[in-house]
Amino acid sequence: MGHRLSKIYTRTGDDGSTGLGDGSRINKDHVRMESIGNVDELNSQIGLLIAELPAEDDFAALLSRIQHDLFDLGGELAVPGYTLVNAERIGELEQSLDALNEDLPPLKNFILPGGSKPAALCHLARAICRRAERSLVALSREDQVNDTSRQYLNRLSDFLFVMARLLARRNGGDEVLWQPADKR
Repeated sequence: MGHRLSKIYTRTGDDGSTGLGDGSRINKDHVRMESIGNVDELNSQIGLLIAELPAEDDFAALLSRIQHDLFDLGGELAVPGYTLVNAERIGELEQSLDALNEDLPPLKNFILPGGSKPAALCHLARAICRRAERSLVALSREDQVNDTSRQYLNRLSDFLFVMARLLARRNGGDEVLWQPADKR
């Protein structure tokens, strides 16, 4: 691949618009750009979580693969009608989710985000993922969206929830259980 970004600033967005991969331009506050931004923020948050894990950690490898998926999803959103995320990745994510969830005890209470720094970062990624999914749903009301991408984000938020539970329990830690006001 050649040098695609030889000049970082172009000034073409100074009017509040931005270019898409197909050459069209839209306003920077368009729901498509909101979706792209949410997916980008999610990817960045996962990068922060990976930075808190040892390089050889199995979770880091899983999360790195997810980052690539999210970059593919951003590419889909940047080129209307383009498809990169496929159902096979949802199946792989579900298999990983099932394997991670296998040894966890059933939830009897809601849990609070926290337990450890990596667990809290993972919960934050899950919340951003839910926002990205909501923005993709909003975009689908205006324009064609790859249904598989929306499903992928839905499954990813479940995956991140389970991973956060496991991260909280690492090294003898535990999850922080929610206590209703009348029981605190």
